[in-house]
Order: sequence, then structure tokens, then C-alpha cells
Amino acid sequence: MHEGAASAALIIGVGNRLRGDDGVGPAVCDRLAERGFEAVEHAGDGAELMDLWQDRQRVFVVDATSTGAPAGTISRFEPRLEMMPRKTFFASSHLFGLAEAVETSRALGRLPDGLVIYGVEGQSFAHGDALSEDVAAAVASVADQIATEARR
Repeated sequence: MHEGAASAALIIGVGNRLRGDDGVGPAVCDRLAERGFEAVEHAGDGAELMDLWQDRQRVFVVDATSTGAPAGTISRFEPRLEMMPRKTFFASSHLFGLAEAVETSRALGRLPDGLVIYGVEGQSFAHGDALSEDVAAAVASVADQIATEARR
């Protein structure tokens, strides 16, 4: 049995593979899809994110952060327990991105009970860059953490 078969969790990797460390979400999705989990790559539009997680009980979202922390730093948020720090996920080109989708879902009473968000601090978001070394190293760690949580 695949790991994902024991879990109804949805993993959403937010980002753009062509913009350096912004591709961390899709890279984590690749790892988890290889392990049998339902994993979806997403550009980060907030309204579409809300549609994706609607009626889901367990959802994990991975996105790049830009807070000034060292590259590769992993953050974990549980929106049911805490407000989303808006400035953490501002690297998105969308005006209505991940943080806004979470808070709008909360206001509408549509926030999944099991929503967990992982952020990985990026270093370079330039077009055409690959993942930086520290961010690439964080991919396996985040994938392992999500797999462990999703199996619970």
C-alpha cells in the first residue's frame, strides 16, 4: 500500500519552478507524489486555492517565504490555531494569495480543520534560477515531515 493510500491528505505545492526558490512547493509535491500522496502543483491564486481545499479534511500547503530568515528555514503554521502572518508569503505575484485565502476561508467558516502550511525561506527568486542549495536541502525534510503528519 502506498503511503498516500492510507491518507486522504491533499498536498498543495505553491510556486513557480522557473523562479528559483519559488519552486520549493512544487519540488516538495514531486517528492510526495513519488511516495503515493495526492499532490497538486499550484501557481498561488488565492481563490483557486480555496476551491482546491474546499470539502477537504487534511490539507498541507508548501510555499516559499521571504522574511529575512536564513535560506532553507522551515516554518510551520496551523491556521486553526493562529492567524496567518501576511508578510511571510508576500513573494507571490498574486494580490490575493495564500495568506488572504486562509483568512478569507476562516471568515467564511470554510477553513479545513486539518490545514497545515509549511513555509521554506527562499534566497533567490530570479527567473531561470534553480533552487538554492539551502532550499533544495529543505525539500526532503519538509516532505518527510508532511508524510509523517499525513499518516497520523
